[in-house]
Amino acid sequence: MKKELIINSSQSHVEIALIENGKLVEIHRQKANSNFSVGDVFLGRVQKLMPGLNAAFVDIGHKRDAFLHYTDLGPKLRSLLKFTNQAVNGKTNTHLLDKFNIEPEIIKTGKINQVLQKRQPILVQVLKEPISTKGPRLSCELTLPGRFIVLTPFIDIVAVSKKISTAEERKRLQKLAESIKPKNFGLIIRTASEGKKVADLHEELEDLISKWKTIYSQCKEATPPVKLLSELDKSTSMLRDVLNDSFSKIVVDDKGLYTHIAQFMKGIAPEKVKMVNFHKSGRHIFDTYGVNRQIKSSFGKTSTMPSGAYLVIEHTEAMHVIDVNSGPKLIRGDQESAAIKVNIEAANEIARQLRLRDIGGLIIVDFIDMKNREHKSMLYKEVKEAMRLDRAQHTILPLSKFGLMQITRQRVKPEVKINTEERCPTCGGTGKVQPTILLREQIERDIKFILQSRPNTSLQLKVHPYVEAYLKKGFWNVQKNWYKEYFKWIKIKEDQELGILEYQFYDKNADEIRLN
Repeated sequence: MKKELIINSSQSHVEIALIENGKLVEIHRQKANSNFSVGDVFLGRVQKLMPGLNAAFVDIGHKRDAFLHYTDLGPKLRSLLKFTNQAVNGKTNTHLLDKFNIEPEIIKTGKINQVLQKRQPILVQVLKEPISTKGPRLSCELTLPGRFIVLTPFIDIVAVSKKISTAEERKRLQKLAESIKPKNFGLIIRTASEGKKVADLHEELEDLISKWKTIYSQCKEATPPVKLLSELDKSTSMLRDVLNDSFSKIVVDDKGLYTHIAQFMKGIAPEKVKMVNFHKSGRHIFDTYGVNRQIKSSFGKTSTMPSGAYLVIEHTEAMHVIDVNSGPKLIRGDQESAAIKVNIEAANEIARQLRLRDIGGLIIVDFIDMKNREHKSMLYKEVKEAMRLDRAQHTILPLSKFGLMQITRQRVKPEVKINTEERCPTCGGTGKVQPTILLREQIERDIKFILQSRPNTSLQLKVHPYVEAYLKKGFWNVQKNWYKEYFKWIKIKEDQELGILEYQFYDKNADEIRLN
């Protein structure tokens, strides 16, 4: 499978598109001022205990207190609280746990007010980002992830990913991990560690221990709430989690971010640094690699598949509902064979849509009715296989007797919603339009005004692709006529985000020239 990562960076946000075999499967957007990312570690303070919910609300600096349920405390809570108290009060002088006495585990069926106290400082990690009116969700089971291993303080175990291909390799990695594991720390061996040597694992372990030391150091005499450790930015954290041999290209349009990613790649996979490319073209990176086109065709209420069949995706407060429709083009042959054909195609598109929109919670899929049991079993296996590449935890149930499939998928951040509807390019929403034949004259009037007020400026005009084609059509075209008339070469570039009658002017610094 061929994978590409396309990264668009601006002052306000970073957009990351993951493409597999030419299809857009994930789109991530991270704001530059985002303060709460999944994986961030905070020293918080317990604000409220809610015995009815068996949960606590913790102040970590968000406008709404974060939610911490009893089930997310972890069995080693007493050890975590003891370490936190010692670090904050300066009663310990090391971040290592080899001389630390692990406390007894808490019981699974306990109550929140039996283990936590109001105003108590506590180490927590963000489990879910703030969603809608809810604050972040927290966990006390701290994990420090690397590319090959995950470090877990106080949990003295070694676990190996079941996705590693052979039992022999899992056994080898288990022995390696046990030989390097620090006392009172646990290690989770990730799938990417398959075939790696002990030196690779040990080098990353040292880096993770260093992060734990940072948490300890910042805890000393700290006053909660305070952030102790930030997760990697979205682009590098994705590379850490999904980078494998199938990656063929990483393209970035920001010089600083390009340098940062290249340096990160040197650290985790030096042999793959050459795949990181800097996008030098003046054309928008998402237009160059067809990302915007795929976004326009993939979001919205309906998603059409190549055969003509389509999905209708509806959102409610409690769940997401997906309806599979065959469309007019597939009424061929007997109904049963047509139904399984459409359902199999829909299974792959549904798996893609769940990743692309990052839909979480309960999802109900209404496939086209089938009577054949073998076909139902085949469809269930197809959905499971299609969702195998989904990194979010999920559960899939077979078709019910009503022909519905139930899927639950982990949700750690708000769903990706992109409005693909465009304002009417001709009327601007008013229902009335100026004569379209006058567009060229309007542009020329604005050019004259700009050149009179800024005679030495370098001018660039961005228009809809159709208008660009019109202005450049023929050997002696409109663009050359403008050069002859104004003695100034005006660059013309297409912009798919503009309506057909919209246009924008930019100066040599790529700053928009706004005309009132």
